Amino acid sequence: MSSVHTIRWGILATGGIAEQFVKDLLIDPATRDVSDIKHTVVAAASSTSSSRAKSFLEECKCPASAAAYGSYDELVHDTNVDIIYVATPHSHHYQNTMLCLLAGKHVLCEKSFTVNAAQASKLVETAKAKNLFLMEAVWTRYFPLSVQIRKMVQNGDIGTVHRVIADNSFGIDVETDFGTTHRMTNMDLAGGSMLDLGIYSLTWVFQILYHTLPPSLRKPPSVVSSITPYTPTGADEMTSMILNFPTAPGSHSPSPSSHGIALTNFRVATDPDGRNTARPAIRIQGTKGEIAIDGPAYRPTRYRVIPRGPKNQPPGDVKEVVCEIPGHGMFWEADEAGRCVRDGKLESEGLGWEESVVIMQVMDTVRQQNGMRYPEKIETTEYPVKL
Repeated sequence: MSSVHTIRWGILATGGIAEQFVKDLLIDPATRDVSDIKHTVVAAASSTSSSRAKSFLEECKCPASAAAYGSYDELVHDTNVDIIYVATPHSHHYQNTMLCLLAGKHVLCEKSFTVNAAQASKLVETAKAKNLFLMEAVWTRYFPLSVQIRKMVQNGDIGTVHRVIADNSFGIDVETDFGTTHRMTNMDLAGGSMLDLGIYSLTWVFQILYHTLPPSLRKPPSVVSSITPYTPTGADEMTSMILNFPTAPGSHSPSPSSHGIALTNFRVATDPDGRNTARPAIRIQGTKGEIAIDGPAYRPTRYRVIPRGPKNQPPGDVKEVVCEIPGHGMFWEADEAGRCVRDGKLESEGLGWEESVVIMQVMDTVRQQNGMRYPEKIETTEYPVKL
């Protein structure tokens, strides 16, 4: 039996998403049938104080030996750290991840990867030059449910896939719940529905219509989009995107292209009553049937395979699959990152550098088409820049 490899994590930032990630990291891997890798947290850093980092480590029940730092610079120079999880707002991803890479650390960076494609490309160049692992933390990609569905598409179970419709919308009172200073609406923090919520809609479009193709057939889509801004700040509160991919997965038809429709909205909800009455958040539509995935798009646990039936014939049997998650679900992306570091890989096959950059290019195009630009200090590729 092969030995278990332990990955030593450093946590950069101490907010809610970092807390959820760390708590998932520390769940016994056996609960998800993982026996080759395990995780430990050896350090965390807060940008405000070491006492905040210490409280974070205690709240997450990390080992007592874990170091608490009051600056990110101290964290990236800790020789006990194998890989750093960057959990700051999108606006800070480029500066924080570059800090880690230049210090010689592998990085798992939260999504959206950066503010724009130029920043993402620069991080990739740096990781490659320094022979370091770098991955965008799109956790949903690594769910067993996602892996199963991608495999069905690749196997042709629903025929040629011509359309994916994906929605990730919250349905909140923006003025009351976010106002103008919340990170979701604050332009200085790269706020808006697309980079925070729409990335999940794009994740489903891309992992089906792009990632399931052989690498030689993966081509960037053309994009048509519309944005409605949140007037007090200019951040997008509603974004709709239509992506036209030149090659459809499993294409054997006269019309080989496919459309991805990615939707996100602050004011209306994918699941309006919170009971899944509206059902699928994602519809993957092929010539032989459909895979309908119940939401939320970021953490789905149930899908149906609906075969296309002949006209005037009884419908085929609908297959419903439930994939329970023994925790929140962020450990699967950590397992992937850990295995890549263990095996000396620089990028993940589940979401490689090229695909992350193409997705950022799509979001750049959407913003350009609708005249939305963030402050220069968070759009720049200059480093270091104090934010």
